[in-house]
Amino acid sequence: MSDHDAHPWMNEDLTPRERALALVQAMTLEQKISQLHGAMETIDIYGMSNAIDPEDEEGMAQLTAQIRIERHVAAIDELGIPRFRITNGPVGVGMGDGTPSPPATALPMTIGVAASFDPRLAHEYGDIIGDEAAALGQHVLEGPGVCLHRTATAGRNFEYFSEDPYLTGVMGVEVTKAIQSHGIIAMAKHYVVNDQEHERFRTNVEVDEYVLREMYLLPFEMCVKDGQVAAIMSAYNRVRGTYATEHRYLLNDVLRRDWGFEGYVQSDFWSTRSAAASLNAGLDHEMPDAKWLNQENIKNALDDTSLEIELVDRALVRRYTQMFRFGQFGRPYAPVEIDAQRNGAIARRIGADMAVLLKNDDAHGERLLPLDKDAGSILIVGQARYAATATQGGGGSSKVDPLYTVDPEPGFIDVVAELGGSATVSSFIVEEDLSNLDAAVKAAKGADVVVVMAGLIATEGADMPSMDMPRRQSDMITRLLGANERTVVVLKNSAPVLLPWIDAARAVIEVWNQGAEDGHVVADLLLGKVNPSGKVPTTYPRWGEDTLVHGHEERYPGVNLGEGYDTITYSEGLQMGYRWHQANDVRPLFAFGHGLSYTSFEVSGVSVDAGATPGSVPVIVRATVTNTGDVDGAEVVQVYLGVPGGTGQPPKRLVAFEKVRVAAGASQSVEIVVDPQATHHPLSVWSCAEHGFVVPSGEFTVYVGTSSEDDSHVSTFTVA
Repeated sequence: MSDHDAHPWMNEDLTPRERALALVQAMTLEQKISQLHGAMETIDIYGMSNAIDPEDEEGMAQLTAQIRIERHVAAIDELGIPRFRITNGPVGVGMGDGTPSPPATALPMTIGVAASFDPRLAHEYGDIIGDEAAALGQHVLEGPGVCLHRTATAGRNFEYFSEDPYLTGVMGVEVTKAIQSHGIIAMAKHYVVNDQEHERFRTNVEVDEYVLREMYLLPFEMCVKDGQVAAIMSAYNRVRGTYATEHRYLLNDVLRRDWGFEGYVQSDFWSTRSAAASLNAGLDHEMPDAKWLNQENIKNALDDTSLEIELVDRALVRRYTQMFRFGQFGRPYAPVEIDAQRNGAIARRIGADMAVLLKNDDAHGERLLPLDKDAGSILIVGQARYAATATQGGGGSSKVDPLYTVDPEPGFIDVVAELGGSATVSSFIVEEDLSNLDAAVKAAKGADVVVVMAGLIATEGADMPSMDMPRRQSDMITRLLGANERTVVVLKNSAPVLLPWIDAARAVIEVWNQGAEDGHVVADLLLGKVNPSGKVPTTYPRWGEDTLVHGHEERYPGVNLGEGYDTITYSEGLQMGYRWHQANDVRPLFAFGHGLSYTSFEVSGVSVDAGATPGSVPVIVRATVTNTGDVDGAEVVQVYLGVPGGTGQPPKRLVAFEKVRVAAGASQSVEIVVDPQATHHPLSVWSCAEHGFVVPSGEFTVYVGTSSEDDSHVSTFTVA
């Protein structure tokens, strides 16, 4: 008897779904149930994550210690079902299956990927993740994260892309494609409106259908339709009173009926809250244990007919189909060494392309950045986690055990040497209680150039208490700016923060949490080896009062409506992020899409062609980008659309962008296509009556520029 006769599901002539059906048909009930869940021993974690102090790296240890070991589904050798190995993301290969969790390249934070405004960079980012997950013998990478930055204080903003659904979706699609090109299942998360960590195991989110469709579901829709993502991770929170893992409308009607999703849905860790209700709704797999989808619960549910065996089979067929799709049956477990230097070099290059030059003012006719490689004495100043060591963001389950790191001072010394410079580099580490700040100020006065490093390292499981940088870093920066006029502020943040000292600063650059190559990346940027080209992916408000949640407790952290848990209401509708600022005429400190360069650009010759039948054919935007400076650089042409009044729309929505690299003194033509049929529905609004996206009639306004605030090129077209 051939192996195909004994195990017909191993016949590669069959489709992945046919193989999955054959396998499930051969399984006993006990085997089926054993495959519905992870193999970790159940622990009681409900409520633990909400007691964590922000930035306390040890605070997540109790919650995550066991996850590092048992991130898998047990094998069934007699059926050829492999041990199904699952690793966290999305900022690199995080907690993978194994003891200890396998080390990998610590990549820059996901928010930085969006700041690049470069889909090609997003693909390279995902390529590293997929390559390393495959090298370590894993099967699933839990990422990308495509929730939105609704509030700047949300604990997981570092692993989400931006406040804009289209930008988030574009980047999520590219990361998904790259990961899955390595035979690894990508898993878009957290489905859906898990936009805050506050009481995440209990909170309910109330949101209107059109807002859900046009904003918060949109990146997931793009990942499903454009990225062919193999898996979705459901969220912890309730949505309109029902837990996301039990939400039939979201898991079945939207995901499968409306979008045609053919993959499987996994719970976030311990987000499952039932057996029969979850499987009936469309959840397919429980992680990391069998708290609910265990032998006793499933058999009891089958006996009392609250669950049918067809739903058990359906869940397994969905997952096995994806495993067969990516060739994971019969693949030997043979981990290989990661090429740390190769992937680190890529991380260094793409990390620099994510940085956003926020400010670089003239003083005495001179811009401070880039620094001269022969600048004399350069003093790095800041608290230890930003100025002494490489800043690895993202506390919690996505944190990467790095193969290596480059700290700030040695990284700076390396780059000065690479450039053949004579500058000397030293550091002064400020205590977290600022007890030696006077000494730091004295040292700063004696340096030729001061580089202040400060920031924020957020964590899963806890939102930040405010938008202020922790441990009085703004007080530290204010004192240091007064000590030496040649002071550069380097921000290493997980999300936008308040900058009360900004008017006193000559040069400010946001580099995000860079990970392994921190020291090299920052020096590459400050010394001009790389010209910054990033753009702000989430608005920086000037004051804490300039946010959509200020004075609106119902928006965040929510209110108890007598149900025992908080309900967060997205009463702002579509007015979130830059849309809220523009709709409410609140000028931000740094607008969405803002970003400077060491050169200057001019966008000219802009034309907009809406075609013979506007609204039903692609809109073609053409422009010329000229580098009017003396340094090679890159600019991002951004296209925003104002949808006709009466549709509840904010003033602008991002519908397209193109990053253009232009040599000094040269020009580059750009043609951008805005297709009404694209999955992000650029011209459409959600119609509850028609249960679909429709293009409204009336006058559309097209804004072409280099930020969300740029109104230098405006035109209109009318849809009849």
